[in-house]
Amino acid sequence: MLVFVFVERLYLWKEKKIVNVKDVRLNDMYGSASLGLMDQITKLVLEGWRFAVYAYIYTHWRIVTLPWDSSWTWIIAFLVADFLYYWTHRASHEINILWAGHQLHHSSEDYNFITALRQSILVTHFVWVLYLPAAMIVPPAAMLVHYQLNFLYQFWIHTEVIKSIGPLEYILNTASHHRVHHGRNRYCIDKNYAGVLIIWDRLFGTFEAEKDDEIAYGLIHPVNTFEPVTNQFSYFLSMLKTTWSMEGWRNKLSVLFKGPGWSPGKPRLGNIEDIPEVEFPIQKYDPQLPLPYQLYCGFHYLAVIFFYVVLHHIQPMTPPGVVIGVVSYLVFTLAVLGIIFDGKPYAVLVESFRCLLYIVVDYYLSPWIAVSPTVPTSEAYLLLINRGIYLISGTFWMTILLNGFKIAWHSKKLKS
Repeated sequence: MLVFVFVERLYLWKEKKIVNVKDVRLNDMYGSASLGLMDQITKLVLEGWRFAVYAYIYTHWRIVTLPWDSSWTWIIAFLVADFLYYWTHRASHEINILWAGHQLHHSSEDYNFITALRQSILVTHFVWVLYLPAAMIVPPAAMLVHYQLNFLYQFWIHTEVIKSIGPLEYILNTASHHRVHHGRNRYCIDKNYAGVLIIWDRLFGTFEAEKDDEIAYGLIHPVNTFEPVTNQFSYFLSMLKTTWSMEGWRNKLSVLFKGPGWSPGKPRLGNIEDIPEVEFPIQKYDPQLPLPYQLYCGFHYLAVIFFYVVLHHIQPMTPPGVVIGVVSYLVFTLAVLGIIFDGKPYAVLVESFRCLLYIVVDYYLSPWIAVSPTVPTSEAYLLLINRGIYLISGTFWMTILLNGFKIAWHSKKLKS
């Protein structure tokens, strides 16, 4: 995956679309990468129930038994998984309570391979129920494989580098088709929901070909933050607030189960005329953080990955309370790094607190690392290095805190 990201950036640099470090937009890359890692981290405490429920339904209520060693079983599984993805994805755009989770995947104002990592924990852990009807027919193993392959396929179509793949554009979901899906231009709204096969959109009237006009990416009403927790839940909380403010149960339920653009007196999905026209040149949320602070956030992001890997190794023998505590700290870390990228004035305070809080995390986690037979020696050494990094980091931020709480960063929007 990192190789694809590097090659994509290299190509954009060669095409003069990336001229300097600012054009790379490390802040938006972090916004996507942090949401992807947050999704993986939460699986340490929430994963498992989806497959268990699917397997239970298949075991007790399936209407047919397909042989696992038949190629037709795997072809049927592919078609069923892709068909259900289309309708699940479409529902995630047309039903507001589902859009509350899915909207963060569209929150990036850039469109590249890393954008594909923006995954909602609400979608990952709860929208899966829409796939459960397949358990009446498709074996669990076949469904799981094609579910994963479907998402893996979609990684490569999150790019502006690939323009067209010829006649396959008529059959497959491609980068061109998916760029339309991520656009906020009027003609892009609620189009091209496909996973692998674009034929579903052509059959059900939601297909739209890419035009020559420049596509503006992101949400119609941008969140304007790189902080992953806010990205995950801000729309959901706003939706609940709107629901509470509505008069009558019919309107309250309509807020939840009609489209995001609905309001009293409008059609189920709202009016396309309400979508604002894109103003060019496009302005992106782009706080300017000095490069040393961006690299600092990068190092601590790698530290989160390290702890995620270690926790994955020791989870079976670690008390649930410790696992939940460490997972909470890792999510908190991702949130604080996002606050730094946003250039918030209180970032100094929360980052100082986070570095001090690491002492507690290390105290409860390190004994289980020491006795775990599954942790490689290299990871044990990395733990020592990580302690040194946190010691230096905590000292740095406490020094700033004690010397006036000021730091040289500022936030502004830049024209693309």
